[in-house]
Order: sequence, then C-alpha cells, then structure tokens
Amino acid sequence: EEKVLIGSAHFIFEDEGVTVPLNEQERFDHLPEEYSHLYLAIGGELAAVICISDPLRSEAKEVLTALRALGIEKTVMLTGDSYRTASAVANRLGVDMFCAEVLPADKARYVADLRREGHVVLMVGDGINDSPALSEADAGIAISDGAAIAREIADITIAAESLWELVKLRRIAMALMERIRSNYRFVIGFNGTLIGLGLAGILSPAASAALHNLATLGVSLRSMSALPKPKRDNGCCI
Repeated sequence: EEKVLIGSAHFIFEDEGVTVPLNEQERFDHLPEEYSHLYLAIGGELAAVICISDPLRSEAKEVLTALRALGIEKTVMLTGDSYRTASAVANRLGVDMFCAEVLPADKARYVADLRREGHVVLMVGDGINDSPALSEADAGIAISDGAAIAREIADITIAAESLWELVKLRRIAMALMERIRSNYRFVIGFNGTLIGLGLAGILSPAASAALHNLATLGVSLRSMSALPKPKRDNGCCI
C-alpha cells in the first residue's frame, strides 16, 4: 500500500519530504499564480495539484485606497497560501506587505509583535485560522458570513455584502473621536472662563454654577445627536 497525502506546500514538501517527478518539474514551476493550490502526493511523489479559485472582491483595492486616505498607515496581508500565490494577490491589491504560508499561531504572533512595538492593530478575518489573530488585535473585525468562532471572538462583525463597511466604520470612528475632542475643548475652555470670571468677581458663585450646569446639559445633548451623514462614493454610502 502506498501512502497518500494531500495538503499545503509546506506540509507536503517540507514536513513530508515529497519530491516532484523530474518530467513534471517545468509544469510545477509554472502553476497559475491566481489560484490557491492543494498538493496530492502518492508514495512520496507529487501526483497532482488541485487549483482552487478564490477570487478577490471587486471593491477590495478601492477600499484599501480609501482606508489609506483616512489615515490607515500600513496594510499587511497574512495568508496560508504559497509565496507565489500570495505575491500575485498582494500585487493586485496593492498592500504594503504580505506574509505567506503562515499558520494561525504565526498570524497571532505577528499581530502581538506589532502591538508590542507600539502600533494600533486592526485585524480583519473570516476564517477559523484568523481567530487567534482577531483576539490579539486592538480591534478585530469579522465578516458576517465567515466562521462562527471568528464572529464570536471579533469585536465587530460587518455585513458580507461589501467591504465598504470597513470605510464606513473608520469614518464613524473618526467622527466620534472628533466629537469627543470638540466637547473636551469646549468644556475646558468654558469652565476655565467661568473660573476666571469668578476669581475676578464678575460672576457670582450661583451664576457660575448655573452656567456650568447649562453647559453640561448642552454638551450632553450634543453628544446624543446624530453624527454627520456619511458621504457617498462610487454610488455607495460609506
């Protein structure tokens, strides 16, 4: 009986030491880059390569461009695919960096290392193998049609219909932070003015307290109001 194996390039060639038949080496070297590959070995020799199509979302590249415009400094693709496939996909997407043939633990370690270096890390994933990295990130985002464990671990789950939801989330977060900073500046400035007027004897303590309470009420009402409506780009509300 001959041993039959199927798996990734790392498992087949590095872990199991499978060899490529000499007369098939040229075909092996020119496998189509746009596919993910599974390797079938029989008796220690490569017998077949299964090409799996995993097409990119049509909006993926535009979404990355929009996120960069909104302050995302570095985009990294972590994938278990081979280096050749990962390189082809990364070039089409225009990511800043990619890591190929990584295991789930490697993804989590990479995210943890970035955080130790002082970076704020946002991780987006939809598979079981993304779950450790999602839990390590400052914010983990899962796709609604992804693995259940990824959705459970992630901090946020977005609709699967469009990656533009990521841009929408970024804009909401930026608008919220701007509102917080604006409220903080107003509170510090207004209360500082009240203290100054009180020390100068211009405002009585009762008037100062009343104005302070009115300002607090105004800030609270402003915080409860709706954020500005999102812009519409490419026919999509983002």
